[in-house]
Amino acid sequence: MTDPVEAPAASPVDDPWFLNLVVCTAGSFTTIVAMTLLLPFLPLYVEEIGVTGHAAIVQWSGVAYGATFFTAALTAPLWGRLGDRYGRKLMLIRASLGMAVAMSLTGMAQDVWQLVGVRLLTGLLGGYASGSMILVAAQTPRAKSGWALGVLSSGIMAGNLVGPLIGGALPPLIGIRATFWLSGAAIFASFLGTTFLIRERPRPSEARRATPGGLWARIPDKRPVVAMFATGLLLTFALTSIEPIITVYVALFAPPDAVTFVSGLAMSAGALGGVLSSARLGRLADRAGPWTVVVGSLAAAAVLLVPQAAVAASWQLVGLRFLMGAALGGLLPCMASVIRHSAPEAIAGSLLGWSVSAQYAGQVLGPLAGGFVGGHVGMRAVFLGTAVLMAAGALANFLVERIVRAEPH
Repeated sequence: MTDPVEAPAASPVDDPWFLNLVVCTAGSFTTIVAMTLLLPFLPLYVEEIGVTGHAAIVQWSGVAYGATFFTAALTAPLWGRLGDRYGRKLMLIRASLGMAVAMSLTGMAQDVWQLVGVRLLTGLLGGYASGSMILVAAQTPRAKSGWALGVLSSGIMAGNLVGPLIGGALPPLIGIRATFWLSGAAIFASFLGTTFLIRERPRPSEARRATPGGLWARIPDKRPVVAMFATGLLLTFALTSIEPIITVYVALFAPPDAVTFVSGLAMSAGALGGVLSSARLGRLADRAGPWTVVVGSLAAAAVLLVPQAAVAASWQLVGLRFLMGAALGGLLPCMASVIRHSAPEAIAGSLLGWSVSAQYAGQVLGPLAGGFVGGHVGMRAVFLGTAVLMAAGALANFLVERIVRAEPH
């Protein structure tokens, strides 16, 4: 029996799309590791460069961490559009070289303003993972695109999982600044691989021309694209809404000396579930259609959120977060697949760039809403409220797919 994670092609190694997938997955993993490895030691670094007082250290740590995602959200559509016009490989070269420089500069910050400035620069120059999603979606044969995007999503989620672990292990061995420099060197290796190994088909001439009426005028049916933007926002919203309350929530049922460990385990369990399921759900989407996976994933997540509001033991929360991550692991490749199939290839990069911005918006709104609801209504209400939103998203996607399929084309 064939392993479900294997490529469906008989000899994919000879095809350019497969080599592109390997390089993009490795590069995305490396850059995401570099983006997240500072989580365990960021407050220590903020203190090292001159910030004093517990409140100020926490505040500046949050500003420095969020700065990257702020500029990344603003610039993702721009890089997507430029990729459509001048080539997706060029955007990956730009992102990998820019991030290699930015990460190295992060290790040279002398005060907190320089740190925040470099973090803003990292988001501005970055975007390798989202650019990889665009290139793989555009260059892979449609019959294999779900599986390929699933493999790439696994690499991205694995980076989110491994990054904090490396960030906890390296600084005691080589120091905080050297950790940044080492990550910069790793990204530079990805830059070399991207430059010399990725092969991209020539861009269609229509992608280089401005379009009367703008981007949206070239989309035959805008409803699937808008649905995927909303789904991307829901995905990151659901995954991040518990971040502000997780430690306090775990303290309700975990031993005091295990609260931090269980909180970290619960957060990592979701990422691990996504890593293990993404390629399999992507391949399922190739057979059953991406809409089926989108609706099923959102519905499953809604169901799994409800018992999270009533857990009585640590293992229950960790197990449910793992299953929820596994359920949501197929959303990224399926969203990219629907967007690609709903619009001309010449504007796929621009649309996927906007999709990335929607996901970053969810990453901002999720913690804000979770903290507000948890503080004013109750922590269990965070899980139940998110479940309602996910169920509404599943229903909305189901209806959009039915309406679009029923209309003559």
